[in-house]
Amino acid sequence: MIIFKSIIVFFAKYIIDSFMTVLITGSAGFVGSALCLRLLDRGDQIVGIDNHNNYYDPKLKELRLKRHIDHPNYLHLRIDLNDAKAIDKAFSSHKPKMVVNLAAQAGVRYSIENPLVYVNSNILGFAHILEGCRHYKIKHLVYASTSSVYGANTQMPFSVNDNVDHPLSLYAASKKSNELMAHTYSHLYNLPTTGLRFFTVYGPWGRPDMALFKFTKAILEDKPIDVFNHGKHRRDFTYIDDIVEGIVRVLDKPALPDPNWNSKNPNSGTSKAPWCLYNIGRNHSVELMDYIAALEKALGKKAKMNMLPLQPGDVPDTYANVDALVKNFNYKPKISVDEGVNNFVNWYLKYLNIK
Repeated sequence: MIIFKSIIVFFAKYIIDSFMTVLITGSAGFVGSALCLRLLDRGDQIVGIDNHNNYYDPKLKELRLKRHIDHPNYLHLRIDLNDAKAIDKAFSSHKPKMVVNLAAQAGVRYSIENPLVYVNSNILGFAHILEGCRHYKIKHLVYASTSSVYGANTQMPFSVNDNVDHPLSLYAASKKSNELMAHTYSHLYNLPTTGLRFFTVYGPWGRPDMALFKFTKAILEDKPIDVFNHGKHRRDFTYIDDIVEGIVRVLDKPALPDPNWNSKNPNSGTSKAPWCLYNIGRNHSVELMDYIAALEKALGKKAKMNMLPLQPGDVPDTYANVDALVKNFNYKPKISVDEGVNNFVNWYLKYLNIK
């Protein structure tokens, strides 16, 4: 009888741990909403946080949210990461076990004209999330970083072991700050944290300020597209489903101290604390002109182009080394640009009811 009860307790704990409460910030955003759908589909309880700001048309955020807001396992909170009391209440009231921080002020070019917005959202807001994780004993914090942190570095492909001390925009600097802040909390409070450096995420329900959205709109309206660096940019374009798959795999495996970490020759991607960093990219750099060609093919229409110089703050090329992701999670993004762009175009035409 005692053995039988022990077995019941074991399986009850297993079920509870398997379907956990996850707090996701930026849950009406591009990546956040897609992650909510994925975790809800597998049975997790989700507490979503989003401030629904007007950086781009909030209507798109509402439509993304509409896909999951009525799910019985989903709760939505319209609060700002800058509101320390509201964030603390979200942790204390809903007691998440895991946290995925995807809320941030995005955009390299916007950061040049509006730098303080990035300090408030990406640094102060992230500090409030870290405090919540610290005080409420979160098992794992996963947070979005960016390939922009590689800044002036031109060594390809970008590795988490590369130097990232020369950011080219405040957006990039704010994300590097997040990585340093997370390490401090991992070291001081034994909080497992994992940072994911996203590489040019694209796909259905994407952000209107991103090139694919802008290019598609302009081409359909017979307007020219602005092609910076005269089309000589290269990007490691990574499809949304691949990004979400990577987040889920990482979330389910909390960061651990690296037993081989050497303070005399430190690995920049791990630590003696439960902290680590990974690139999430397709490990395939594509020239912008080839990206545009894939879009022209999907639309069945040629683009008119304004060839322009490289913009301040932009990184000319990105290319992700994902060896650590493959080694630790047996995972590597795989959706090709042709397939991903075609999926986006099909969604976009439906979204705008274009036949």
